[in-house]
Amino acid sequence: MKHVKIVFLFLPVILGQLTCRAQSNPPAAPLANEYSEYMETVQKATFGYFWDFAHPVSGLAPERTATPNVVTTGGTGFGIMAIVVGAERRWVSRAEAVQRMQKIVGFLGKADRFHGVWPHWLDGNSGKVIPFSQYDNGGDLVETAFLVNGLLSARAYFDGNTAAEKDLRQRIDKLWREVEWDWYVRDGKLLWHWSPNHEWKMNHPLRGHDETLITYVLALGSPTHAIKPEVYQNTYKQSDHYVNNQTYFGYKLPLGFPMGGPLFFTHYSFLSLDPRLMQDEQTNYWQQNMNHTLINRAHCLQPRQAMFGYGPGNWGLTASDDYNFYDAHSPTNDNGTISPTAALSSFPYTPYYSMQVLRNLYLREGNRLFGPYGFYDAYNKGLNWYSNQYLAIDQGPIVVMMENYRSGLIWKLGEKTPELWAGLGKMGIKKPSHPTGFYSYAPDFRTGYIDLWKHPDRGAYVLDFAVKGTQPVTLTMRDETGREVQKLIDNKAYPEGTHQLTAQLPDGKYEFEWAQGDAKQRVKISLHQGVDNQ
Repeated sequence: MKHVKIVFLFLPVILGQLTCRAQSNPPAAPLANEYSEYMETVQKATFGYFWDFAHPVSGLAPERTATPNVVTTGGTGFGIMAIVVGAERRWVSRAEAVQRMQKIVGFLGKADRFHGVWPHWLDGNSGKVIPFSQYDNGGDLVETAFLVNGLLSARAYFDGNTAAEKDLRQRIDKLWREVEWDWYVRDGKLLWHWSPNHEWKMNHPLRGHDETLITYVLALGSPTHAIKPEVYQNTYKQSDHYVNNQTYFGYKLPLGFPMGGPLFFTHYSFLSLDPRLMQDEQTNYWQQNMNHTLINRAHCLQPRQAMFGYGPGNWGLTASDDYNFYDAHSPTNDNGTISPTAALSSFPYTPYYSMQVLRNLYLREGNRLFGPYGFYDAYNKGLNWYSNQYLAIDQGPIVVMMENYRSGLIWKLGEKTPELWAGLGKMGIKKPSHPTGFYSYAPDFRTGYIDLWKHPDRGAYVLDFAVKGTQPVTLTMRDETGREVQKLIDNKAYPEGTHQLTAQLPDGKYEFEWAQGDAKQRVKISLHQGVDNQ
């Protein structure tokens, strides 16, 4: 594992219906409420790491605040996506964002590369490689994948007809085409590193399931140096931690390490890849990532973990700094260190539970944990240890994944990137077909209720559901006695696929009943106007 390297009540009136796959439009100004303010504040401050703290010469993201000249390629990829978010949110102007991107791309074109592949670290002034470890002084395929993924998101976003944006797209495309993914295949296996001095000495095949999935998507989708599909089958899928299929706290985990491993597995490869659109013969990737997150949270809420000060507002284990310097924290490797990026970057999967963490950390930990560029990297409440550092690879996913929850921006750009879909297709990953009903939620392991929270920017509940077949559907909301409160959908036919219903609803505990033909199913849902930490 390299990277170890005030509440308002509303009448129950339906506002309207939206499809889940709307075109990308500038986000509406956030509604004036406590929660949208929290999200805007945290995102914007965290964005500052990649804007204000960016290296003055290269524009790239420093690896961490302690080493401002050591810039990181993978973290810069995350930072490029954050710059796209910044432009969309108008924290900076579009022209300023393009200018910064031109600086970054110009530097990357002259920096050290090894068969088109950038190293993990570069000198921010010269562009020369800085060794990551004794033998790791050459190309790093995974960090390059994170970087290229960011560049492709920028190429999709900056689609204007100005000379500057046209030039930027062309330069990004050139860099992307020059990456020799196929060079890094040896004996039928895709390897992480190559060094001109040590060649293949590190001998690290990219086996799953972990954060490296995006590397295969790009390596297979490359228009110039694509690897063969069998390399993916024979490397990534051939490990003793690929298939899991165990159930933890009531959540089934199709892939990965026992209890899932660190949460960055659900973030890094899914910054531009919408897991709601991904399924193969082994897993539905939304279920995989959501359940992985819920397992991580459930572990932290076990009574024995109270010794660490964990609770509903204090959970989230992933790779980060800790009092011993750095470790990949997880339910099976837990020393009491909470990394804010874990829960905050999981906003799309667990929005209510993630906001519990954001609100708790912001209000209760205050400036011990929140500084000029957002939340510091980690803290250990039991030991009263608080990091004073920021790390690029932890800050970037916070901005991007919070935005994917708020507007879906980067996921929509990924949908518009044909090379990603070419790669996914070669991997056997396609859009899923869901049965009729709610497809993207899971209940709290303690209560059996799904916790839904009013979307802070839209000021309403946004219900994601799927329809299979052509028969009309009815969705009835009942109270806990079974009395009908209202029909949200009344015998209406939908196209087969996924949809969204936006509605004003009263808070409380309910049963939602789906009916299609003779088939019925009931789901327990707890509706929250606001967020508490119980």
